[in-house]
Amino acid sequence: MSQAQSLRTRLSQDQFLMAAGAYDVISARLVEEAGFPLVYYSGGVSAGALGYPDFGMRTLTEMVIQLEGVCRAVSIPVIADAEAGFGSVLNVVRMVQEYERVHVAGLHIEDQDVPRRCGHLGGKRLVPTADHAAKIRAAVDNRTNPDTVIIARIDAIAVNGLDDAMARASACLEAGADMLFFEAFESVKQMELACREFSAIPLMVNMVEGGKTPFLPARDLEDLGFCLAIYPVTNVLAAAYHMKKTLRTLRETGTTQGTWHEMLPFNEVFNGLLGWDQALAFIDHYTQTK
Repeated sequence: MSQAQSLRTRLSQDQFLMAAGAYDVISARLVEEAGFPLVYYSGGVSAGALGYPDFGMRTLTEMVIQLEGVCRAVSIPVIADAEAGFGSVLNVVRMVQEYERVHVAGLHIEDQDVPRRCGHLGGKRLVPTADHAAKIRAAVDNRTNPDTVIIARIDAIAVNGLDDAMARASACLEAGADMLFFEAFESVKQMELACREFSAIPLMVNMVEGGKTPFLPARDLEDLGFCLAIYPVTNVLAAAYHMKKTLRTLRETGTTQGTWHEMLPFNEVFNGLLGWDQALAFIDHYTQTK
């Protein structure tokens, strides 16, 4: 079974899913080790590899290079941010093919215009509904694996309101989208209305610590009618906090020993997560003198 087939199977089982965000290979493996059924890879988090804010400055090539390592590192499906398709409908086709090549199971395409920005920031600009629907149709028609899940992300709530967002969602469904992702709900009431309107469609919701959307427990999200929640920045916020704390300790005391209890053991990371022992055994198998 391909990862895309696995994702579709999970989505069809009427079971609420949580996808924790990964920002590199180690975090992706920790997501899988923690028992999550899916990994989410955010374009915003990938900006950390470039040092740019989340304004759509990553190229398709940069995104695919980062995604390839994450997809190779885990045995569970990966859902990935596909920005606004990285260009025109022609770029969308290439993007889908490149994402499928590295075994991305699902991807979402948004309706923002340039300059793009994080969905939980103000000042967003939108492309016309027809243009967004055309990109969704191009992705659906030109995926080489029919199981690849194409998700329509709708950023219109903050710009034009919920009614326009739902109209855009309907156009994307007509274009063949497999799932809907309304970005940056502003209230539980909006979440309820969207879930009621599209009760027959798989809905994804974005849980961002400190973002615009009410940060609800998974049980409440499931009760509202969502089938999947993503947590794109949870790991990067937690990692940044602990790195900042540890580095301050090292700078001020000259040692990290006081924070060792807050670190994973060396062997657990480099052997357990990265497989040093297996790699060394493989090298020895082929290089030791017989």
